[in-house]
Amino acid sequence: MLGLAQSDGNSEKPDFGQSLIPDTTFTGSGLNGWHTLGDAKWRAEDGDIIGNADSGSGLLVLNQSYQDVGFHSLFKCTDDCETGVLFRMEKTDNGYTGVFMSLNQNDVKPYRVKLNEQGNIISQERLEYAGGIWYRVAPTNNKGNQGYRPPEGKNSFPPRPAPKVERPFKRPDTQYRKGEWNQIESFLDVNVIRSFLNDGNEIGGRVGSASKQRSGLDGYGPIALYVGGHGQVRFSNVMWKNIAIRYTPKEKSSPHFREQEINDMYYGWAVDAADFNQDGVTDVVAGPYIYFGPDYTHRREIFPATTGSPSSEFPYNKVQHTYDFNHDGWPDILSTTFGDVTLFINPQGESRRWDSYRILPKVSQGEITALTDIDGDKIPELVYCSNGTVRYAKPNPSDPTQPWKEYIISEKGYGLAHGIGTGDINGDGRKDILDAFGWWEQPAHIEKGKLWKYHPAQLGRFGHRASHVGGASMGVYDVNGDGLNDVVTSLNAHGFGMAWFEQKRADDGSISFKEHMINDDYSAKNAGGVTFSEPHGNTFADVDGDGLMDFIVGKRYWSHLDTYHDPDPYGPPVLYWYQTVRDKDAPGGARFVPHLINNRSGAGSEIGATDLNNDGAVDIITSTDRGTFIFWNKLK
Repeated sequence: MLGLAQSDGNSEKPDFGQSLIPDTTFTGSGLNGWHTLGDAKWRAEDGDIIGNADSGSGLLVLNQSYQDVGFHSLFKCTDDCETGVLFRMEKTDNGYTGVFMSLNQNDVKPYRVKLNEQGNIISQERLEYAGGIWYRVAPTNNKGNQGYRPPEGKNSFPPRPAPKVERPFKRPDTQYRKGEWNQIESFLDVNVIRSFLNDGNEIGGRVGSASKQRSGLDGYGPIALYVGGHGQVRFSNVMWKNIAIRYTPKEKSSPHFREQEINDMYYGWAVDAADFNQDGVTDVVAGPYIYFGPDYTHRREIFPATTGSPSSEFPYNKVQHTYDFNHDGWPDILSTTFGDVTLFINPQGESRRWDSYRILPKVSQGEITALTDIDGDKIPELVYCSNGTVRYAKPNPSDPTQPWKEYIISEKGYGLAHGIGTGDINGDGRKDILDAFGWWEQPAHIEKGKLWKYHPAQLGRFGHRASHVGGASMGVYDVNGDGLNDVVTSLNAHGFGMAWFEQKRADDGSISFKEHMINDDYSAKNAGGVTFSEPHGNTFADVDGDGLMDFIVGKRYWSHLDTYHDPDPYGPPVLYWYQTVRDKDAPGGARFVPHLINNRSGAGSEIGATDLNNDGAVDIITSTDRGTFIFWNKLK
């Protein structure tokens, strides 16, 4: 994501990406709407704001007040200048107070500050650490101002230990760049400020004092830019948003789909379909319920159903698969979540809950799994990542309720929580396994305990916040019609980005991939003007019946609950299908055209795509914190 943007005459501005749609972007050459405090000199120039501290420190204060606000800017200090951004700046009897995000090298931290009448900082109290955890309102930890925080001198918690294997790409460098352009995004919501330097890990603070002088739930005032020390600071791409105002668009659905909400409660992020009661009609499973076709108005529990709070609770399961594992003629359900994989055995039409068996009790990592026949024995295996490795598991042929046999195919360090795919990459007729770090070639003869040959490739990216890599289900099919299987995937389940990777073959037969972006963040020009974050759920199917696989993908709304931990968490929960169009004039010979299905449902961890009513058109099923939906395809 670190591209290059416009030049200010002496250095180029890096593009770290943009995660908010601002109410206001500063573009002027004057400072109308602002006023100054202190001795610093401020001016505007070609959309940049420059503060000079050679004659003293001071503030440039916006003539508009906010309580909850999002802020984005590039900034660069020359010489030994000091800088930062002040939020909720309030007048007191002898000066001002506010929440100050310091932006100095080795001091990118949030403070409660007091200022005198001239705008000089006379005292500061580092905020008790908050954020990094999925809550909107941070409780006090009753440990005074020190609290639970990153190590002293660090902006955030240290990154995870580096893997012992060589990955094809690494986490981006998000550290402070002295004398160069940096980016800051800050979100002050209720009593938590969450800031992100150079699109890096969260720098959080609990607004308010443990001494009970302030609750942190109040405070109201303008944004102000600060300069002190010696030299000057330049702010560029300055934009802000009143995040106290939430936006819910009027519901819009495609005329090519008929929406049916079959449950309006929050039960899970997982869906699949099969004829569970053997009446000849396909049913839907979503979380704890079977929804019986053809009307899908009656449902029956698999296990006790408990609704969750979208604001504060994660659902029980992430992904569900269906297959008749015990070969009794009745489809069963395999449910994956954090920590274990559970097999639910169909009670053969008896009106009772299903018996369950933990067949993989230590799956500690993967949020995305695939159920497919890997080894060609006509029985599907579960493909997933766990404990840092890529692996798959085979059911016990005599009793699938017993623990399954695991096959580890990669070295430790390549397994990811997000993104998994299967398909024949090299055209040898065998299914390979892939994730964001590349693909593993299935050998002619599989031996338990023997790793598969690894082919490095960048098929994902560390996205906004630099904390996750990899997307959801990864599609393997020939996008451009050249006879080679390509890869289509979201790049980052908790960030932005979707792309297709064109397979290239060298004269010696070696395989590489060329990335073609489909959708990026708000700083990019995306196909159809469509931008959304958190593409955590997707699938692939021929939606329009033209013989080509299409990409169905949606936003998982409040993916990490009701917080600003992820980028653009409150953007509309959209669901799209991207039509695969082969076009010799497009980069790589193909393009993906977005078509809205619905803007109020979104996606969970997976999307179902199957012809429920046998009319020849693929219908789409989602289960989210908004409910469970069927979108009946009317394209045929």
